[in-house]
Amino acid sequence: MQRRSLGAVMGSGWSGIWQKARVGVHSAAVENRWVQAFVAKKWSLLLIVMGFLLGRAMILEQLSPFALAFVAVIYFTRKDILHWVGIAAFAGSLLAVNVNTGYLVTEIVIFLLIQKALEKYERSDVSLAPLLVFSSTFLVQLFAELVVSNLTWYSLMMLTVEALLSLVLTLIFIQAIPVFTLTRKNYHLKHEEIICLIILLASVMTGTVGWLVGPVTIEHVLSRYLILLFALVGGAPFGASVGVVTGLILSLANSNAIYQMSLLAFSGMLAGLLKEGNRLMVAFGMLIGSSILSFYMGSSVDMINSAWESLAAVALFLLTPRSVILMLAKYVPGTQENLKSQQDYAKRVRDVTAGRVEQFSEVFRQLARSFKQLTTEDEVSRKEEDVGHFMNAVAQKACESCWKKSQCWDQKFYQTYTYMTDMMSQIETKESMTKKQIPPEWKKSCIRTEQVLDVMKGQYSLYKNDRHWKKQIIDSRHLVAEQLSGVSQVMEDLAKEIKREGQELFLQEEQIRNALEELGLSIHTIDVISLDEGNIEIEIIHQYTKGFDECRKIIAPLLSEIIGENVAVMREEMHTRGEGYSTVVFGSAKEYEVETGVAGAAKGGDLFSGDSYSTVELGNGKYAVALSDGMGNGERARAESETALSILQQLLQSGMDEKLAIKSLNSVLMLRSSDEMYATVDMALIDMYNANTTFMKIGSTPSFIKRGTEVIPISANNLPVGILSEIDVDLVSIPLQSGDILVMMTDGIFDAPGHAVNKEMWMKRMIQEIDTTLPQDFADCLLERIFRHHHGEIQDDMTVVVARIERRQPEWATFRWPGITRMERPKTVS
Repeated sequence: MQRRSLGAVMGSGWSGIWQKARVGVHSAAVENRWVQAFVAKKWSLLLIVMGFLLGRAMILEQLSPFALAFVAVIYFTRKDILHWVGIAAFAGSLLAVNVNTGYLVTEIVIFLLIQKALEKYERSDVSLAPLLVFSSTFLVQLFAELVVSNLTWYSLMMLTVEALLSLVLTLIFIQAIPVFTLTRKNYHLKHEEIICLIILLASVMTGTVGWLVGPVTIEHVLSRYLILLFALVGGAPFGASVGVVTGLILSLANSNAIYQMSLLAFSGMLAGLLKEGNRLMVAFGMLIGSSILSFYMGSSVDMINSAWESLAAVALFLLTPRSVILMLAKYVPGTQENLKSQQDYAKRVRDVTAGRVEQFSEVFRQLARSFKQLTTEDEVSRKEEDVGHFMNAVAQKACESCWKKSQCWDQKFYQTYTYMTDMMSQIETKESMTKKQIPPEWKKSCIRTEQVLDVMKGQYSLYKNDRHWKKQIIDSRHLVAEQLSGVSQVMEDLAKEIKREGQELFLQEEQIRNALEELGLSIHTIDVISLDEGNIEIEIIHQYTKGFDECRKIIAPLLSEIIGENVAVMREEMHTRGEGYSTVVFGSAKEYEVETGVAGAAKGGDLFSGDSYSTVELGNGKYAVALSDGMGNGERARAESETALSILQQLLQSGMDEKLAIKSLNSVLMLRSSDEMYATVDMALIDMYNANTTFMKIGSTPSFIKRGTEVIPISANNLPVGILSEIDVDLVSIPLQSGDILVMMTDGIFDAPGHAVNKEMWMKRMIQEIDTTLPQDFADCLLERIFRHHHGEIQDDMTVVVARIERRQPEWATFRWPGITRMERPKTVS
């Protein structure tokens, strides 16, 4: 009872904690929804206010093309607040200078009717909004003119102009309103979209025409306030552009304000020129610009009123929260905030992509674990099931009709089972067991010993065959599990690379730029792609001077000093457009270089040889020298050897482990053809940073390393790929030295001396006698000596690949420039 009560208390405690956690999560979610709802309501309220002002706005004192265009775009972007925006536009039209509420309401109704008809036939689309607005405006205005019998050429022209203006404004609002509805996926706006946004804001200001607070005109205060915002954010170009657009629209709304265009443009330019200061400097520039033009364009009263308007705009500007300015700066191209938002967006995309790749990696890892677990469980349970099935089969066939069955299997079960097991063990050891070799004690216990032996031998052959195929299945599962693990590892490395690309390298780029500009080099752009040790990649666009190789002589040595690692020019490309610039990519310079030479001949002087070779840099700092000999001779053997090298090269370039790559190659070669086709593989993976070399020899002949006068053989005893379902891969690692010559050959060359000679000693002496160090000359000389040994007869396909390893010597030494410090590399993403 005490335990039960204690458990109940603990259960109630845990349930209480869990209930509190659920309540906390729920309250946090509710709070988050309240915040989102508040932000949405704030933007909705702003759109409703804009609808009110656009309903009141007019140009040329008789045209009102703004309201219907705004309502139409709201219909497609924020349908949830359409009725509120419509009511606001209706209220604004009641307060217009020339009331045109009836026209506006009729135009909105006609637009909605046409839109509903299109939706019924599934033809509705936002791209049709400008045409619908044009049609609604034109039809309503034309019908009104026909009703009052006042249709003239002038009135027809004016109603056409209003309809066209509605169409154009609809196109503009489609680009600008999504900024306020929060439906854009990112903050990237084109310059044309910025102009559309400015036109929308200026159109909204038109709705304040005629509002006065003492001597201060509201539309002038708002226009100058808008100029101050864009001048601070975008500089002189945006300040002047906003001044021109705003002044133009205000002058259309009020013909007496035509001079505002030049005043606002000049003020915006001066304010933008001082944006590098602070808000006060921008405000000072706008005050200077507006004061100068007001002094020349108006009377003393106008100048004083303009000063008051400018001061009111400055006061609003200084009271504007920093968050509003930062939000506006995100939409202006070229600003730091816009660049940061783009980088944040790209970083989110990279993180999402890396997360997806990691998920796939984990899926493959789990699949590999499930295959391994299934195989292990099968191995444990299979033996018990097989033995039990074996005993049951023997008992049914040999003991079923025996009169002593109940005595043997009921009364002496353990003794009979022991004898059966012993006989099965003896048959497993010696399948050709005869009746004379049956143990005497078994003959005393069983009257059908010979019959049991025959049945047991037949069942054992079936059991052995079944066990063989089950082992094949288990081996296949092992291979699939290893391949899935390899793919998972490759995808995990890819996810790390994706994350590593998102590192911020602005400080390193600025340090490199300052160092190069101090040397007087004209640098256009610098992009630091990677600063990982051994995998440096920097792209520089610089001014190209004909006749001087600044990249190799100055920039690369200087980068080597700054980074602390040898940097070399990887490639250089002249720009086809834009004279005088070129793109240069700098990368990590390898510590060692590999020079290769190849010589070969086909059997009997035939055109196709069954041997294939490959010398390629794998891209991860390793250089592969590979040789393959297909079974037989001719074109088919060559296709087999080329396939083996191509598959192995692709697997290694993808980042797969060497042993797993060989096993995968073996399984592919076994499955691709039902014929007995196999190929040898002889590959040397040379690390170009420390010269450590890994040899993979699968059924191939020995290779040799010539170091001075010493010749070192390298051999292994693995079968060729494509013969057995499972092969053991032995990797041999040997550190090479500068000046070493690696010689790899097929059996056509190694077997040249014949069977009666020690081939390895003969080949070592042959290699020692060759004096040249040039790989191509070395290969040609060795092949020529084999020809002479056989008196010009080519008995088999012969191929020899020679590689010489040399320490890389930079063309230009690094140099230290005063004031340049060693760069601090970013931490690698783990």
